[in-house]
Parts: sequence; C-alpha cells; structure tokens
Amino acid sequence: MREATPGTTFHGLPLSAEQHSEIMHYIHCRQRAGKDWDTPELQAMLSDMLDPPEAVSYSQLDEDASTAAERSMAGRDGGESMPR
Repeated sequence: MREATPGTTFHGLPLSAEQHSEIMHYIHCRQRAGKDWDTPELQAMLSDMLDPPEAVSYSQLDEDASTAAERSMAGRDGGESMPR
C-alpha cells in the first residue's frame, strides 16, 4: 500500500490505489451525468472501504460438518430426483 499523503488520498482518507480509483470513477460518472457526486451512496462506499464488514471465516471443521450434512440428506433421499 502506498504512503498516505494529502496528494495521494481522497480528502485525506487512507485509501488504497484501487479504492481511490473506484471513488474517482464514481465521481467521474456522476459528473458526466450532470448529477451531484457528494451523495449518501458515496458516503456509504467510503464507510465500507474504511471499515469493511467483517468477513465470516469458515474453518475446515465447518466445511466437514457441512459436507457430512449434505451426504446425510442425499442418503435419506436415496439419491433420487423428485417424481414428475
């Protein structure tokens, strides 16, 4: 990640190059359409970038339990499809 300086950030916010590009693209598209770019949508984008929602991490145990449950259900169905 590049160093955050006033010349490399959006309004002083510590964004990555990709995030900065996404913000600038949003602003450019809004300006081309003749619309205001300082919107609640932009604020939400920035909030997500600066404080992203927590990603759920799955462990191997979770995956094994899910696979076992799927096999159990398939065994009960006998592997047959629904009658037509």
